[in-house]
Amino acid sequence: MVKTVGALCLGAAVLAGPLLAAVPTVRAEDRLVRVGDGKVQQIRVTRGKSETMRIEAPFADLVVGDPEVADVVPLTDKSFYVLGRAIGTTNVSVYDSKKQLIGIIDVEVAHDSGRLQAELNRRLPTSRITVSTYNGKVMLSGTVRDAVSADRAVTIAKQFASEVINSIGVTGSQQVMLEVRFVEANRDAGRDLGFNWGIFGSKMLHNPSTGAMAYPSNASTAGASSGTSGLLSGNTPFGVAVAQVLGNGIGADILIKALEEQRVARRLAEPNLVALSGDTASFLAGGEYPVPMNNKNGEVTIEFKKFGIGLAFTPTVLENGMINLKIIPEVSELDYSNAVTLSGVTVPSLNVRRADTTIELRDGQSFAIAGLLQSNVSTLLQQLPWAGNVPVLGALFRSSSYQKNETELVIIVTPRLVRPMVPGQPLKTPLDNLRAANDPEFFAGGKGEVRADSVRMPPGGAAPAPLGHILDMPQGGSRVVLR
Repeated sequence: MVKTVGALCLGAAVLAGPLLAAVPTVRAEDRLVRVGDGKVQQIRVTRGKSETMRIEAPFADLVVGDPEVADVVPLTDKSFYVLGRAIGTTNVSVYDSKKQLIGIIDVEVAHDSGRLQAELNRRLPTSRITVSTYNGKVMLSGTVRDAVSADRAVTIAKQFASEVINSIGVTGSQQVMLEVRFVEANRDAGRDLGFNWGIFGSKMLHNPSTGAMAYPSNASTAGASSGTSGLLSGNTPFGVAVAQVLGNGIGADILIKALEEQRVARRLAEPNLVALSGDTASFLAGGEYPVPMNNKNGEVTIEFKKFGIGLAFTPTVLENGMINLKIIPEVSELDYSNAVTLSGVTVPSLNVRRADTTIELRDGQSFAIAGLLQSNVSTLLQQLPWAGNVPVLGALFRSSSYQKNETELVIIVTPRLVRPMVPGQPLKTPLDNLRAANDPEFFAGGKGEVRADSVRMPPGGAAPAPLGHILDMPQGGSRVVLR
């Protein structure tokens, strides 16, 4: 609907005279809009705010295309002000006293990008974000250090506009590699090793030069026993021991290797997964078993269920090098003792140990998830042959004992920020510098593979030519030259 703003034609001198006399002089900072020859000019006004416009030629009428978007009120015969009412676009037609079109002004009512820019600078001082408006939408461009800052900028922008275009680039590393170790050990694994680890306050009493556990030189044994962290002994559950080790800056491999040597622990899997910040990566080492299912038509179909060692994690790179990890580890195994039979098919059940947790770590820090227990109770029957089977009296010739085996599953996770290799740089493996041994090297040296760039010299200097092969003998450290 076309509407004439001001209600009176400025060409009527009787009515316009008092109005113009009451209007103050236009300020120098008012915006100058050059209109003429029917050309179209463009201006932008913030919603809820007004701006004063000034044109060079005197006008008589102003006609607004959509008064719901903007209000236009004349001030003098060369100035008017525009009030932005709603997000959108409209136009203002400018006519002279002879009803001739002087020009057209396109008016865009946009969001308050200045306030939004100031708010982003205040709440995200380390980011370089630029705010612009386009077709009633807010566009964010620039760079930030992490994805969390980008998400926060979008959240702030949505307080000013319902539609936000996110064109922010992330400069920091957004790929996270998660090193995971699944370790299963006896509940009393510490007692099997026969050690006592002392903790004085919050510091592990460990001598890195000797590898021994001892109290500090300025502490007494009595003081250690009264520390706030208590005493980590062989009776401490395995998961608690690993958590104490990691919390005091000591590598968990020290404990795990010792337990493996004593055959009280075993590593189930050591997957390494890489995922982008905000995405999910998963891992499964196991298999699938068939389960018969009845569909809606009464037909039997087969559906496969997964089992084994699985892991799913979602990393989010935060500010200051922190990494938020949502981790779902799972260890499951088939249990035929609780199997069921469906349509002639025996379907085993699953023993599942699963955790669902969210943690925050820095690059290279480790965290242990423990307490996933499993208990197996077995009965051992000992009896005298034949006599133990006699009714009533057979109980005198046999004995029963129960054995309880309680294991604990510990998951150790270590996140690392990673970057891809430089393009064109080849990746090397430990086998790149090896080659297959020839017959003299194999029979004389007992080696199936040798280094491709190895050079062996005989004692006393260079070997006389022609030289065939120089081999290290397995005993005595001597060398032999084959021609």
